Amino acid sequence: MMEDNKEDKSKLEAEEDKSKQELKEDKTKGEPRENNDKLELKQVIAEQAIEGEAPLSSNFSLRKILGGDILTARIIRRQIWLVILVVFFVIIYISNRYSIQKDLIEIDQLQKELQDAKYKALSSSSQITEKSRESNVLEMLKNNKDSVLHIATQPPYIINVPEQ
Repeated sequence: MMEDNKEDKSKLEAEEDKSKQELKEDKTKGEPRENNDKLELKQVIAEQAIEGEAPLSSNFSLRKILGGDILTARIIRRQIWLVILVVFFVIIYISNRYSIQKDLIEIDQLQKELQDAKYKALSSSSQITEKSRESNVLEMLKNNKDSVLHIATQPPYIINVPEQ
């Protein structure tokens, strides 16, 4: 690993030296300034287009992290499966949260329906109790002249049956 970094450094230094020498040779040839600018631009683009990367230093400062130096292609390539795993878990977390919110809304709605059903049952029960009271039943019998039912005028008496 360390040898790769040293090799990359030496390659980059060699390429920089080569480009500087070419630049000096072009200037000594006496070409117009525009051609030199074009060559410099080509060299800068070529240096940036090199696929090899500069080796990372072992110390990370806040400036390097905020500047984005930590997000080099080599690090991203090495950690791509970790990034995919984290993204997968974030998607699962968000979808789970939405489904839980949906369930909570449904539970709240069902609790309101249950409360309404309890109130209806209580009011129905009180109405039935009111109508089945003896005084209300007697009044309904008086109002309904067709009924053969009437209030007993004699108290009930006990019939004794002898056992054999």
